[in-house]
Amino acid sequence: MSDLKERLLPPRPDSVINLRGDAASRPSSSGRQPLLGVDVLGLKKRGQALKSWIRVDAFANTQVIEVDKFSMMRRCDLPARDLRLLDPLFVYPSTILGREKAIVVNLEQIRCIITADEVLLLNSLDDYVLAYVVELQQRLKASAVAGDVFQNTSPDYLPFEFRALEVALEAACTFLDAQASELEIEAYPLLDELTSKISTSNLERVRRLKSRLVALTRRVQKVRDEIEQLMDDDGDMAEMYLTEKKKRMEGSLYGDQSLPNDGLSFSAPVSPVSSPPSSRRLEKSLSIARSRHESAKSSSESNATENIEELEMLLEAYFVVIDSTLNKLTSLKEYIDDTEDFINIQLDNVRNQLIQFELLLTTATFVVAIFGVVAGIFGMNFEIDFFEQPGAFKWVLTITGVCGVLVFLAFLCFYKRRRLMPL
Repeated sequence: MSDLKERLLPPRPDSVINLRGDAASRPSSSGRQPLLGVDVLGLKKRGQALKSWIRVDAFANTQVIEVDKFSMMRRCDLPARDLRLLDPLFVYPSTILGREKAIVVNLEQIRCIITADEVLLLNSLDDYVLAYVVELQQRLKASAVAGDVFQNTSPDYLPFEFRALEVALEAACTFLDAQASELEIEAYPLLDELTSKISTSNLERVRRLKSRLVALTRRVQKVRDEIEQLMDDDGDMAEMYLTEKKKRMEGSLYGDQSLPNDGLSFSAPVSPVSSPPSSRRLEKSLSIARSRHESAKSSSESNATENIEELEMLLEAYFVVIDSTLNKLTSLKEYIDDTEDFINIQLDNVRNQLIQFELLLTTATFVVAIFGVVAGIFGMNFEIDFFEQPGAFKWVLTITGVCGVLVFLAFLCFYKRRRLMPL
């Protein structure tokens, strides 16, 4: 992997390093350091700048090419909005687009253009991009050894564009499934710990975990929807048969080359008066060629629409994989929701216990307040003969205590009858 990275990625030019060094050492007019890493002129001329692409052909040959945006548009016959999906400066959801001469693939880290003869990948330091290149080379070499490149009579034969698309789908599905499995390994022990010990740190970790789960579920759902949309539209799947369209187009062009010879008769002399001018003959031949090309295109689309089983089976296989990943994330989300419901029930139970304990304390406070009322009454400044008796204090204390206990028991019976607390 490291050898492939060193071979594919060109060294960083010295001008970029010097530019960054000068920008870092040159202060602005206000005395503050300028922003680093923001090249305004580079962003302005980004459309005209050359970009590094990794090219993999049908024979597993790999090379790095420098192509600007407009040349890539002419080379693959793509509009600018399709190339914008591959721009690493923008964040777009996963997309698979079938065009006349290419398939635009934006699946997680894999952003490439697939044609009938080559795959053009944006040159990147990402290990997943290099792994895609290595895996595609291995499969192309294996198919070349088996003879599938030179003869398509095998039942397992797939055109070049479908092999490249299969590797991209496999890389994206594997990457998302690995992230889902990693999230599962981290989530279940954390949720079990949260149910046994509710703390602020555990709640914060679960919150971050749920945010990651929502983001990952959205990405997996987008890939699943994109594959399902392709499977539901026969026209989009027929548009992706690039090798078949290329063969029919070449056949129609070869047939058009014989038009001038087929239209002339060498057995009879041609009158110079009745013969049309060369410009008219060229226009006529071009119109016939155009009509043949359109008819060949329509027939190829109709035939491809009828024979899309192999692409549909390919998409269905990875649809099952990505749907399994989505079900895994859905189960994890349901487990998180169940854990949250269990925690809320626990908190409600604790809250109810606190309310019951507060009610008991309030009742006890009311009973104790009876002693304060009795003490306040007997503490007034007036004479009573009851004060002269030697056991008066004991009788007052006993009677007041018995009354307080009776009042407290009366409150408890009221709470039990009203079912305000389990007694």
